[in-house]
Amino acid sequence: MALAALTACAGPFQYYEGTGVHDTTAADLAGTWQNAAGAGVLLRQDGTALLEELDGQDFDFDDGWRLSGTGTWQLTDRRGGQVVRLALTARTGVERRSPAPTATASPPPPPAAYVWSLHVGRDRQGGVGLFFFTGDPDAGDTYVLTRAVPGP
Repeated sequence: MALAALTACAGPFQYYEGTGVHDTTAADLAGTWQNAAGAGVLLRQDGTALLEELDGQDFDFDDGWRLSGTGTWQLTDRRGGQVVRLALTARTGVERRSPAPTATASPPPPPAAYVWSLHVGRDRQGGVGLFFFTGDPDAGDTYVLTRAVPGP
């Protein structure tokens, strides 16, 4: 009975082992990445980054803040696949996602510095994409960043 209670809380994140991608280089990831909601990240080849209105990861997503600023990034290779460690080191702006999430009456203040773990994945055509989990990690909801298409 106790085992059933423990496994009832197990969602997809508890068993998530990564994308299995191990062949992406930092040069492949350098450039501008965007989310459908308008957030963006510029990953520069020198390891610095520019972030624009990026939402929080995991349960922090529920607080509704979106951070802008500068920071660093590094591609790491783990057993389950590659991950970009994106660190906001100098916050230049805070926005609130609209509509505001239904959180507590007074959510905690947005952090001055923050670190995301962006999983490196591939689409069916072999194109690279980045994502992280939002809300309850066991739900498996993802926040997807795709390569920005250059303007005309």
